[in-house]
Amino acid sequence: MTKVKKKKNIDFKNVVKKTGGIMGLMILAALGMQGYKYYQSNQPKGIAVLGVIDGDTITVEGKTRFRLRNIDAPEAEYCGGKEAEEELRKLLKGKRIRIEEEIIDRWGRPMGLVYVEDVLINEKMIESGWAKYHADKTTVSENLKMVGDSNKENKKGLYGKCWQMENKANPKCNIKGNIDPSNQNVKRYYWPGCVQYNTTIVELDRNEQWFCSKEEAEKAGYVRSERCP
Repeated sequence: MTKVKKKKNIDFKNVVKKTGGIMGLMILAALGMQGYKYYQSNQPKGIAVLGVIDGDTITVEGKTRFRLRNIDAPEAEYCGGKEAEEELRKLLKGKRIRIEEEIIDRWGRPMGLVYVEDVLINEKMIESGWAKYHADKTTVSENLKMVGDSNKENKKGLYGKCWQMENKANPKCNIKGNIDPSNQNVKRYYWPGCVQYNTTIVELDRNEQWFCSKEEAEKAGYVRSERCP
């Protein structure tokens, strides 16, 4: 009788210890993704969605957190966050999904295009206006970008509710707080009279803010723009 080799379990702690923190986590993510792909290939009816974390992240069978590619939705506590979460929950409640073009992002998270039958959920989220297009090279990225551009032009969803040029709720608090899109740690504020004031948008969905005074802005971690007198 031929002996069957027993498959060894992966010692996750040992992998992290031997390879170092970040590198270890990346290896674990890759190992987990390989197992996940195998799992998906053996699920002809699709993968069950266990829950919705926010407007661009879900939990699927195996308690795996999975992010949707090409979209970016606000955190739950920011402007539009609740609407985005509710929209994704409505699209996926009780559904089984198919995942295509999955990758591991630079933080070790699995992500991909999510389908319910032939419906691309990533696209539906952008169409709703509660998720913005996020640049990422996929087979559908150009089409999704066009949908996102249309929302921006028509001020739909986030662009209508959360993008503000003036503070209608409190006109006296008219100092704009702006976060650099390429570096979240760079925060600047502008007041009327600054060169870029009239073109600066306060994106509440990114946690940008209105301030009533320069002191208030600086207390929140913003610095005066070099384009201000």
